[in-house]
Amino acid sequence: MAAGATRSHRELTALVVGVPLVLLACAGFIFWVFPPLYNLFWGATCGVVDTWLVCSGFLQRGFTAGVLIGITAPVVGAYLVNRQMALIGEALAHTAFGGVAIGLFVGAAVPRFDYPLVFALIAAAVGALGMQYVAVKTDGYADVPIAIMLTGGFAVGIAVISYGVVFSATVESYLFGDILFVPFENVQLMVGLTLIVAGTVALTHKQLLFITFDREAARLARINVWFYDTLLIVLTALVVVAAMQILGAILVAGMLVIPVAAAMQLTSSFNHGMLLSVLLGQVAIFGGIFLSYYWNVATGAMIILVAIAVYIGAVIGDPLG
Repeated sequence: MAAGATRSHRELTALVVGVPLVLLACAGFIFWVFPPLYNLFWGATCGVVDTWLVCSGFLQRGFTAGVLIGITAPVVGAYLVNRQMALIGEALAHTAFGGVAIGLFVGAAVPRFDYPLVFALIAAAVGALGMQYVAVKTDGYADVPIAIMLTGGFAVGIAVISYGVVFSATVESYLFGDILFVPFENVQLMVGLTLIVAGTVALTHKQLLFITFDREAARLARINVWFYDTLLIVLTALVVVAAMQILGAILVAGMLVIPVAAAMQLTSSFNHGMLLSVLLGQVAIFGGIFLSYYWNVATGAMIILVAIAVYIGAVIGDPLG
C-alpha cells in the first residue's frame, strides 16, 4: 500500500510539474520557432518550384493547415471508427459551432475578445465532458448523448446568430469551411493542437488501444477506462475545432472517418491502418485543394469528395474482401 501511494504521489507530482512545462514548450514553439521555420520552408519551396501553387501566401497557409488536419483527424479517427463512435465527431462539430456563434457575439460586443475558435474549443471540450458524463450517469444507449449534443450545439449556434450576430461570410466559413482563407494565427493554433494531440496519442496509445478492443480486459488490468474514454473524446474535440475552418462544422466528421474506413479496407493491422489513413488523408487534402482551385468549387466539399473516391477505390480493390 505504501509503495502504491508513493507511486501515485510521484505520478501526480510529475503531472503537476510536467503539464505546465510541456504547454510552455508548445507555446514557445508555436510563437517563436514555428513562424521562421514556416517562412524558411515555403521560401525554399517557392525558390525550387517557382509556381503560384506554392508561392501564393493563402495557398501556403491552406496547405499547411490541411496537412496538419490530414494527420490529426485520421489518428484520432482510428480509435473512434474501431469503437463504432464515428458520429461523435459530427456531434462535437455542431457543439463547437455553437461556441463559434457565442465567440462572434462576444467579439462584436467586446472586440478584444474576438477569438471565436477559442470559444469553439471551450464549447467542444465542455460538450465532450458533458457527453461522457451523461453516457455514464444515465447508463442508457450510447447514441443518446451524441444525438443530444448533435442537435443541441447547432441549436445554440442558430439561436445566438439569430439574436445578435449577422449571418455573414465569417459564419459561413465555419459552417462550410474555407481553407484558402485561413489566417496565419489559426495555422499557429492548429500547430499547437496538433502537438497536443500527437503527443497525447503517442504517450497513451497502448491504453487507448486496449480500451478500443477489449474494455473488460482493460478494467481487469486496472486501466482507468473512464479516464481514457474521456481523453479520447477531448482529443476528438481538439481535432474538430482545428478542422472547422478548413472543412466546416457540417463536413468535419468526414476526415475523422473516411480515410480510416478506407485504410481498414486495405489492412487488418491497427497500427498500419493508422499510418495508411494519414497517408490517405493527405491524398484527400491535396487532391481536394487542387481540384477545388481548378474547378472553382468549395474546398471543404471537394476534400471530402476526394476522400470518398479514395474509399470507394479501396472497397473495389479490397485485398481483404
